[in-house]
Parts: sequence; structure tokens; C-alpha cells
Amino acid sequence: MAPTAQNTHDAYTIAILCAMDLERNAVRYMLDEEHQRLRTQPGDSNSYTLGELHGHNVVLACLPSQQGKGAAATVATNMSRSFPSIKWRLFVGIGGGVPSDKHDIRLGDVVISMPEGEHAGVVQYDLGRETNSGFELKGFLWPLPALLRNAAQDMRSNHLGQDNKIEEYMETMFKKWPRTTSYKQPLEPDLLFRADFPHPPGAPVCTSGCDTVQTVARPARQLKGPEIHYGLIASGDIVIKNAARRDDIARRFGRDVLCFEMEAAGLMTEYPSIVIRGISDYADSHKNNNWQHYAAAAAAACAKELLSNINPEVAVGEPAPTQGYGAPASNVFTGQGLQNTGSVSIGRDFSITR
Repeated sequence: MAPTAQNTHDAYTIAILCAMDLERNAVRYMLDEEHQRLRTQPGDSNSYTLGELHGHNVVLACLPSQQGKGAAATVATNMSRSFPSIKWRLFVGIGGGVPSDKHDIRLGDVVISMPEGEHAGVVQYDLGRETNSGFELKGFLWPLPALLRNAAQDMRSNHLGQDNKIEEYMETMFKKWPRTTSYKQPLEPDLLFRADFPHPPGAPVCTSGCDTVQTVARPARQLKGPEIHYGLIASGDIVIKNAARRDDIARRFGRDVLCFEMEAAGLMTEYPSIVIRGISDYADSHKNNNWQHYAAAAAAACAKELLSNINPEVAVGEPAPTQGYGAPASNVFTGQGLQNTGSVSIGRDFSITR
């Protein structure tokens, strides 16, 4: 990819973060244009790809070799130092789906974090305490920024009358970049096994080692291609490869969890963001890597379509959402609920300016 003319650091207002290189590459080759690299701030060890998506100047970064919430928070903080004009953040990659009677999740589908009930779109399922009345979540994750939430809602509305553009964008990528064909849909079938049927020890793949009689019968879909789902994403530091554990966590949230991943909570303790995950497995013992590239490309294409629903001029002119602890301190305090600062209590709808 031949980079175009160089911009300044302040020209980039949208950040896309990925956990793995295969996810980063899927987003990179979805770019409409790639820009020349810029110097980063001293101490910033991130590697960046700069480019344009639907008129938006985008900075793309990948986590280092380690994954998890801590690595995500560090990368996002360094990114904000080197690119101070970033306002909107997308975490794009793969996740483990939670199929159920309530949610028809399939491999290659995409999940977008959206508010559900009392939850803001992402729940940190492994931070809390067990009580007599059940598991109580602790901690705080920033809510979804209004601009990104509205874009997702507009896109969801569009798809009631027309197909999503995931396959269209993927085909464009394959034609423009023939070496990206590893991101095409795999030949392996999409098999969902019963939750009480574990993968046999030592079996290399499910197609030869698992009894297909134990699969869950699902009706054929009327529409071709990946579907986009909107709702809760569960984030934690543990890889979920157990169907019983998967379903138990989902039940905590009224069976509204659509997928699992490992980094978003680290980002969203610091910055308001939206999370987009392509489904590469079912978070059970049959988990493998066969669908990872395709799911990553589906998520990248979905992120591209999401940005097509945001006017670049509006995005630049919008004030940045309130940021978390990684942002510079503000002298303006607003209340939702109750906060305590020393001997001063700040209640709902109060605004104190120093």
C-alpha cells in the first residue's frame, strides 16, 4: 500500500484499536487510503497505521504481544498522548459468540456493543463479588458516546430495508489486495455443539473428531452473509472455552450477553468507546482458529460501514465525550447519581465549575 501525503497529528479524530495483528491487518486493508506515518511522543511504544475511512482520518493501533484489559488501557493512553485530537474510539476484532434461543448467533456474524437494560453495552463480568443474592458487579465502564450510538442505530434501521455492506466491503478488499484472500470464509462448516457435549481430548478438529449427532439443529437463514447483532458484550481477562461457564455468565445478565472478549473493559474504564466483534467461535471446548480471519474481516467491514453513517464534518465539530482517568483533569464536574469528593457531595443534575 503506497501511503499518500502526510497529515499532522491533530488531523486524526477517530481511533481504532485491535488486540491481534490479524485483526489490525483486516482493518488496515479496509482503508480507503493509507497515510504516511508520523512521529510519536517520546515513551510511546505503539506502532500506528494512519489512513482514511469514508472521509474520516483514522489512527489504527494493535496491542503488543500480550492481550487483556491492562494492555488495552496502556495502548489507548499512549495513543491519546501522540494523537491529542482523538474523540471517538472503536475496538474492533474477534470474539466468542453466545448462541441461544433468544439470539441466533452464527460464526462470522458481528456484534456491536449497545446499551441493554442497566448496562452500557460492555460488562466486565469478572470484576465483582459473590453475595447471598448472587454476583454483584463492581467497577465503572464509560457509556457509549452518543455520536457512535446514533450511528449504530441508524445502521440498524437501514438494515431493516437493505442488506448490510459487510460482504461488499470484503469483496472490494479481496479484489484490491489479492493476498488478503486468507480472510475469505473458510470451508469448515459452522457447527454448534450441545453445551453438554465437550470436545474429545486429543481430537484435532471437530469435523473428524466430534459426533455431529451432538450438534444443535438450526434453521437455514433466509439472507446470505453475516448478520449484525446489537447488545451486550462481556469482557474479562479469562478465555472462555467452556459452554456451561459461558451460559452461566450469560444468565447473570438475563441471557442478553451476545459475545465474550478480553480487552474492551480496559479501554472503557478510561475512554468512552464502541466495541465491534466478529464471531470466530462459540466460547466452548470446540473453540479453534478456523474462522478467526473471516470474523476479523467481517468486524472490520462493519466498522467501515458504521463510519459511513457519520458525517466527517459533524464528527470533527462535535465536542469530545467526557473521558476517564487517562484524560487530562477537568475543572468541570457533572453528576449522575452520587459522587463524594472529600466533604463535598455532588448529586444528580448538579454542575460545579471552578
